[in-house]
Amino acid sequence: MDTPHVEVLRRQVRLITRIFQLREDQVRTPDGRVHTWYILEHPGAVVIVPIDAQGRAWFVRQYRHAVGQVLLEFPAGTLEPNEPPLTCAQRELAEEIGMQADEWIPLGSFYVAPGYSSERMVAYLARGLRPVQGHALDEDEILQPEAHPIEQVDAWMREGRIQDGKSLAAWLLAQRYL
Repeated sequence: MDTPHVEVLRRQVRLITRIFQLREDQVRTPDGRVHTWYILEHPGAVVIVPIDAQGRAWFVRQYRHAVGQVLLEFPAGTLEPNEPPLTCAQRELAEEIGMQADEWIPLGSFYVAPGYSSERMVAYLARGLRPVQGHALDEDEILQPEAHPIEQVDAWMREGRIQDGKSLAAWLLAQRYL
């Protein structure tokens, strides 16, 4: 399918936050109808699949207020302005699980929810993990790092015990290396 011509009639920013902005677009679609679309503009993010020498995958157990639950997720974070994705991934790995990695393998990228958000995530596999000396974990988040054997993670993914979309997508992308 070719990209359809959608005419933007009006664009208005409705909300600006520290991380994203909410935009309202009035558009005319190729069939002539006029629609209002709401777009969450996001700078992009990274997700990391950290694997240690013992064959364990590292996660954070993190409270997510939007769903009112604690979820098991791979370390991840939002890009700072003009920050390269790998730099962000290295920072987030240190902040969230207190580790650095000797090997970084780019796994690919994906859109998180393209129906309403521009957020694109870049996924990495991190191997050769070792503790970061003198680095405190991120204090502005409610999270707990933990490691689980790869076989257990596979089972949890299949059973639906891990419900975080970015973690599911990153795990799928990492399979050829595991």
